Amino acid sequence: MPDTLLGFRRLAEIYGIQLAQPLFTRSRLGPVRQREATDGQEIRTWPARYQPADSFRGHFEFGLKYERLSLEFFSRLFHRIEPEDVAAWVRDEPTGSYARRAAFFYEWFTGRQLAVPDTAPNVGYVNAIDAGQYLVAQRPERVRRWRVNDNLPGSRDFCPMVFLGPQEQRDWLYDVAAGVQTLDDTYGPELLLRSAAWLTFKESRASFAIEHEADQQDRVKRFAMAIAHYSGRMDDPMAPEQLLVLQRAVLGDASLRAGIRQSPVFVGERGFAGEIVHYIAPPAQLVVDMLDALRRFEARTRGASPVARAAAVSFAFIYLHPLADGNGRIHRFLIHHLLAADKVVPANIIVPVSATIAGSAKGRANYDLALQAFSRPFTQMYADAYRFGRKSVCPDGVETNFEFLQTQDAQHAWRYPDLAGQARYLSGVLRQTVEQEMAQEALALRRNDQARAAIKDFVEMPDADADRIIRSLKEGGWQVSNKLRKGLPQIFAEDGAFYPRHAQIIAAVQAVFASDESGAN
Repeated sequence: MPDTLLGFRRLAEIYGIQLAQPLFTRSRLGPVRQREATDGQEIRTWPARYQPADSFRGHFEFGLKYERLSLEFFSRLFHRIEPEDVAAWVRDEPTGSYARRAAFFYEWFTGRQLAVPDTAPNVGYVNAIDAGQYLVAQRPERVRRWRVNDNLPGSRDFCPMVFLGPQEQRDWLYDVAAGVQTLDDTYGPELLLRSAAWLTFKESRASFAIEHEADQQDRVKRFAMAIAHYSGRMDDPMAPEQLLVLQRAVLGDASLRAGIRQSPVFVGERGFAGEIVHYIAPPAQLVVDMLDALRRFEARTRGASPVARAAAVSFAFIYLHPLADGNGRIHRFLIHHLLAADKVVPANIIVPVSATIAGSAKGRANYDLALQAFSRPFTQMYADAYRFGRKSVCPDGVETNFEFLQTQDAQHAWRYPDLAGQARYLSGVLRQTVEQEMAQEALALRRNDQARAAIKDFVEMPDADADRIIRSLKEGGWQVSNKLRKGLPQIFAEDGAFYPRHAQIIAAVQAVFASDESGAN
């Protein structure tokens, strides 16, 4: 016997709504109240006393009370229902908070005005969404007509959503600032600053490795310089003129396609049977307004969770794909930039997330899964909505034969991605990066300093020669290589001036790294 559905799922059933992003909550009627988590979603069972009226009004109020919100669902729903269904609710309950929120959402999503008078001025304001559970605008706009605080993080053109959960259930949300401070307390600011240059280059190289271009050394250096120069130092990096500066810094002045794209784009690959499409980005005619709305999202959420902001902005950017080239690198640059802009890390300290992503097969697979959390269900829903037809030349000079046939319908998903999963993903990557990648790099630097000092207790020499000895001994299993004997005969050749001390030097260096292996600091 099928479940008796409640809330948003029941409304989707009534109105025949299909979603690219499935609703997180499935509410059903049952003997006892309970919650089950399964496959990244939840099933909630409710006794008969909770059953609402089987109508838009009854199920929408139930959903607002008990279920996780989906703006894609809201957009599709309010473009489908009769406005009178909402207007009648407001006339019956002119001061009701749920009726007023429903009316606000109807007008916000559709741009159409309901045929009902404004709410009386003596009625208290209510938030559009729960500020205790979602990433929201930090300075809500008061909508006097409905006495609703518009605290949605974005605007109608583009409004990603991030569910954070109640404050007491946010252990998953990593405190990057505290993690970096712990490194500072353990290793000192001077050591962290010294490691920053290497971490920046490592981040750049790993970012290219993600896109299978790690051998492009000039481009790696250029991206590293862009990170170091611009991260945390741009007021509005997604403004078209600043985005162009950033794109040229990343790609070089000789890049063929610069600026906002004016052509369709899809992410895919060529297979035996032709093009395999993994994701279709919004068409060019939507990009400018959506990018501007993403800038507004970033501005409205300043002061909120830095990790959630970094995830929402960076992943929203990659799904928008506003550039013809460089989208992936700028997507990852935005993570660094926002962490620095939000004062989570100093502007001259890089948290090398790309190194964590590219550092293992699991890291790359998890990154792909995070990207696919939106792109895969979207592409599956619109698998029959594109074709490769006659070639044409776009205003930016791009020649294409790609056509997407359901732009109007797909906007409900493009404009309102649910990025809660991507926020959890990025939080985990940041935790691993700070507590493992950065800690290991700082520890390696400290050990190297200690080994240098141990060598110089016996023989004074330039740092480069000391580093050469350390590197050779470690790589050679603490045995002196012929190359080292020839390179530094004064110490390692039997007739060398400092040869009698060579065994003590080896033992001293080995002792430093032996303490590392034993877990001592």
